[in-house]
Amino acid sequence: MVGVAVVSRAMNADAPARMSPRDSLGRLIALQGPITVARFMAEALTHPRDGYYMRADPLGAAGDFTTAPEISQMFGELIGLWCADCWRAMGAPEPVLLVELGPGRGTLMADALRAAAATAPDFRAALDIHLVEASPALRARQEDALANTAPSWHNDFADVPQGPMLLIANEFLDALPIHQFIATPDGWRERLVGLADDGFCFVLAPGATPACALIGANPLGEAGAVLEIRPAAALLARDIAERLATHGGAALLVDFDKAGPSGDSLQAVRGHRRHDVLAEPGSADIAAAVDFTALTEAARGARVHGPVPQGEFLDTLGLDARAAALAANATPDQTAAIESGRHRLTAPDQMGTLFKAFAITAPDMLAPAGFATS
Repeated sequence: MVGVAVVSRAMNADAPARMSPRDSLGRLIALQGPITVARFMAEALTHPRDGYYMRADPLGAAGDFTTAPEISQMFGELIGLWCADCWRAMGAPEPVLLVELGPGRGTLMADALRAAAATAPDFRAALDIHLVEASPALRARQEDALANTAPSWHNDFADVPQGPMLLIANEFLDALPIHQFIATPDGWRERLVGLADDGFCFVLAPGATPACALIGANPLGEAGAVLEIRPAAALLARDIAERLATHGGAALLVDFDKAGPSGDSLQAVRGHRRHDVLAEPGSADIAAAVDFTALTEAARGARVHGPVPQGEFLDTLGLDARAAALAANATPDQTAAIESGRHRLTAPDQMGTLFKAFAITAPDMLAPAGFATS
């Protein structure tokens, strides 16, 4: 990685002060050769000026994708009540950090806080709110949504102060960079991104790369099999677990998953449609499924719970009762929207089984609501 940093500085010494991800990646690859998929993802998503998450709000009908909090207020409300329940199980510490990673527009947090204020005012009063967000565009949206809550913003989880903690991360892990490896007759070879006449292309490293050390004991698959490893997620799970083991608390991580590290899940979305991952980096969201088994292994020292399907998790928390309560005083159009949101969040052919809920708790905490006793 030191070599990459040196090349980047040399590349920028005689380059324009600002370049798009396509231009900067093109120059980087031209100078040093093909780069890892992880480097490509990081540059495309978080380039300082034109990275996908840095330049604009990607959410909603006018954006590229819609997340659960934007589909229905019920999602954030139930998570707020989940947090309140965990707080009581922690012994109701005051203050308690409420941390969200990748808060989007601030919708989930706003809904969670509203539900907490209405049903658990003592919990709401104990909260010290922290948002981990690097995007200036999204921070502005969060500031509007949470104008009366005085949150603190951080660029990295490591910057969040220590203390008893409740943490939420919805569709955050899937955007963390992955390394991909392809099974060949000569063993695992890392997939890299190189240059083609019309843009970028995937190529295989001719030999072992530094990231091959991540493969560990993963057995070699059949020729062409794909292995995905996300070291940033494992490090984050380890750091969360260490904090919870030291200070107490719980973390709720919700994301789309796959069973284990095998299989090619790298994908891009633009305008609510699938998009070529390599086409016009910075113009589309890039993500890959989360390996919760790897997170379980990384979170040693704490307790892990799940993953369980999102639909099952929300149903256990009382989604149907909340939908009924909202519909009791709703217009016909509002009732239809409530039912549509409930269906999208829980139906097996929507988000109900594709997305999973996963919890990490302090070692002395019982299984939180929504998870079978473990």
